[in-house]
Amino acid sequence: MSASEEIHKNLIFKYDCNWEELLDQERFQKEFCEDILEPYIINQRWYGGKASALKYIEIIDWFPIQRDADRFYGVVLEVNFKEAFVQNYFMPIGFVTDSDYAQDNVIAHLDLNGQRGYLVDALQLEVFRKQIFEKILEGEKFRYKNVAYRRGYFNEAKSYESSRFLGVEQSNTSIVYNESQILKIFRRVYVDENPDYEISKYMTIKGVFKNTPKYLGSITLRFSDKNVITLGLLQELVPNQGDAWAYFTDNLKAAFEELSRQQIDVYQLHKTRNFQQIQLSKLPENILTWCPKAFFKDVSQLAKRTAEMHIGLGQERVNNAFTPQAFGNDYTVWLKNRLIYQFENRTNLVENNLHKLEDMRLELAHEFLSNKKIIRKRLLDFDEDKLKSERLRIHGDYHLGQVLVNDGDFYIIDFEGEPESTIRDRKVKQPPIKDIAGMFRSFHYAIYATIFNNQESYDYKIEDLFHVAEVLYSHMVGVFLKTYIGAVQKANLNIGYINEIEFLLQYCLLEKAVYELGYELNARPRWAIIPLKGISNILNSIENE
Repeated sequence: MSASEEIHKNLIFKYDCNWEELLDQERFQKEFCEDILEPYIINQRWYGGKASALKYIEIIDWFPIQRDADRFYGVVLEVNFKEAFVQNYFMPIGFVTDSDYAQDNVIAHLDLNGQRGYLVDALQLEVFRKQIFEKILEGEKFRYKNVAYRRGYFNEAKSYESSRFLGVEQSNTSIVYNESQILKIFRRVYVDENPDYEISKYMTIKGVFKNTPKYLGSITLRFSDKNVITLGLLQELVPNQGDAWAYFTDNLKAAFEELSRQQIDVYQLHKTRNFQQIQLSKLPENILTWCPKAFFKDVSQLAKRTAEMHIGLGQERVNNAFTPQAFGNDYTVWLKNRLIYQFENRTNLVENNLHKLEDMRLELAHEFLSNKKIIRKRLLDFDEDKLKSERLRIHGDYHLGQVLVNDGDFYIIDFEGEPESTIRDRKVKQPPIKDIAGMFRSFHYAIYATIFNNQESYDYKIEDLFHVAEVLYSHMVGVFLKTYIGAVQKANLNIGYINEIEFLLQYCLLEKAVYELGYELNARPRWAIIPLKGISNILNSIENE
């Protein structure tokens, strides 16, 4: 703990008012934002501004959350950064006098009219968690002035029984109720309906896709006459054995161990043609000897569930938020402006981080920079006149970590969209192939992560393992595409003919890999090789077409 944090920890903020009047005090609001929150918020996992320079914090809205004598406040913050952008966050707060309730949850020490106590995150208090759950069960969305607690039609809970936190999350806080429902409290919030709330509610009410948690309720704040902020989403808790990332990487680890045990000549294993569709019955025997057919059956099952998700999102004909749309010039202009801005940002990042890279990472980084004109041209080559398929509302941030595994089946969660995107961009209808590209990039990551995390266990040079990685990846892609394309075409979902599908896959894979490059260079430069290798593969495959 730094000296300034130690000083802050022992400060007592005194106010001549009680807890019920505190948020009305101008001095408290000023000190809360300037002296209390700034040192507190930067240490919270849900705070997404750690890589930027904080300028100042403002309260843009607050409201009481009360039942009987138990009064809490919901506070919406605007965090302003020196780089000239803002983020909004939601914090429910409470005041307790017993240190047993405060524990490690102290935001500040307060003295209110001589009564000493602790300002805390209210979600840490069971009495608060119980109160908001019961308000959702009441379902009287017009009872409170600015906050609507809605109960979903399929919510069968009778009363509050228990609550607990679900793991540790980066941007939200999830609470399990009665071991059957899960409430996601959005910490980073937007002045619009959250896409996760919007899509979950649509999927549940329409009944169009079963392999996602049912919508059971929500908490929304009326921010102005025309704008709302989604604060919480209550859903069914899907029993599961973990996410698909852990599931697939465990199976990949076993496959590479078997490959090493058999001492297979890896150069007898060959990649497929780019995007070649593969039936399960046609998988090469020299791959199945070390990577079992059950592994590829899982890939096929995931493709089936992905197809069902897109079919569900693509069948609407009344609700404009979900009706499919053709490609057009407005979309193309939006897409190109967004991607070129992102690409220039990544190019600068690579140039500024070359000193962190070595060996193959450095070679691939130089290849990326030498090809920047080609990549830029590729991103600008999007021509809506050649595309006959339709755009849909899609998942938007689709990868193995957004899929739960339960008894050999897959359940898709978290429809919030890309963390870097604005809330409006997340709601733009896009080709469903973009989700497929996201999952394919996740396959690529899973294979290379398995190699990096277990390299010493495999009796091969790193170049040999990379060759196997590309062979295995091409067969996973082939099996997935065969199942997915067959399912969506049978349901008459318009994703275009094969040339269009392959063009969109190439385009979206490049877009996704460029997007990933930013995260890796900022967070873990060693892993930058994965998106760099992905970009290199895409460029090479384009040249060889």
